[in-house]
Amino acid sequence: MLTFPRLAGAAVFAVPFLAVPLFAVPLALAALFASQPAQAQTAFPDHFVGEVGGAAYLKSGIVKGDATSTLALPYVYGDYGRFFGRIDTFGVKTLAMGWGHLELVGRVNTEGFRTDTVALRGLSDRRNPVPLGVGTFQRTPIGGFFFYAMHDVTSGGMLAEATWGTKLEAGWATFYPLVSLEYRSSAYVNYLYGVTPGESAASGYAAYSPGASVVPLVGLAASVPIAGDWALQLQLRHRWFDSAITNSPIVSARTQQTGNIAITYEFK
Repeated sequence: MLTFPRLAGAAVFAVPFLAVPLFAVPLALAALFASQPAQAQTAFPDHFVGEVGGAAYLKSGIVKGDATSTLALPYVYGDYGRFFGRIDTFGVKTLAMGWGHLELVGRVNTEGFRTDTVALRGLSDRRNPVPLGVGTFQRTPIGGFFFYAMHDVTSGGMLAEATWGTKLEAGWATFYPLVSLEYRSSAYVNYLYGVTPGESAASGYAAYSPGASVVPLVGLAASVPIAGDWALQLQLRHRWFDSAITNSPIVSARTQQTGNIAITYEFK
């Protein structure tokens, strides 16, 4: 059976969602997979099945004065009944759909940043986004597909994303390459990287109000056995930002690297 751990929370497929209201996304996804034979899981585990551990999450800064940061958090990838955790994306499986289910999801997002540095003095702190919405994981014969469309409670903006990944066995390790696109609405981008007239006056940066953004991403994860049910999990992702983000006067990078290093125990 194909499995695709460590691929969640990667990025977004913009086109299907650009002009579609959020409530219509489940219908679009249902239509996409309606022609496929029903392959969705029908029995759900009565205990947790998957991997739990501790991880260090790394992120390179993209705004001025924001260096590479490291954050220690729990690592969860698995299922308990209809509930699931996928590293930074958590939710519940509802209706069967194609090779998966329609899912209600929430995302742990750390894109926010503090502005108590010399470079960002005069700007307000950007709180972490809180994306909530719908999605699906489709475990197909040609790989795993993740589709998500979420409303961000913090900015009032929207995220829409799709990721494809596959599994490659290499004897001593298992590798999971992925590719993805991410769509961020103008409200989402403006909250994080825009500069209001008031902030412009206080900071000296030019006022900036960006539009929507489409961000491609590639990544590679690896699972390396240690002993018994213990394993080392590694992941690295690379994003390329478009002009909606890089034209911001507070942004200092055109790309970003994120990743994690985790020690996990597998429950079966």
